Amino acid sequence: MESNRQRKVAQIIQEDFAELFRKQASESKQSILVTVSDVKVTPDLSIAKIYLSIFPQEHRKAVMKEIEENKAQYRNFIGQKMAKQVRVIPNLSFYLDTTLDDVEKLERELRGEGDNPIL
Repeated sequence: MESNRQRKVAQIIQEDFAELFRKQASESKQSILVTVSDVKVTPDLSIAKIYLSIFPQEHRKAVMKEIEENKAQYRNFIGQKMAKQVRVIPNLSFYLDTTLDDVEKLERELRGEGDNPIL
């Protein structure tokens, strides 16, 4: 059960990263869409788990690698945004959110277009 404080911090992180990734996508020559699908914050606000959806799929590994390499800069960015709201800036953990892929695969299976045999 999340506290109000956890939800508020998670919402701030989600909005700030969504804006950052939107700006990066508009400045980039490649057409890659990075969306922040969810943010979970631990009860002590020390760790933020950030779930990202990346499209198109073939760029996922490269984008996640780049994000992991720049994790310190992202923490600095969020620290500047949240400096007056929290005492400790959370450590950031980025995860690939494959929920939409799972839904698409399930729908394909239900239509009979997948690997499952029709009984």
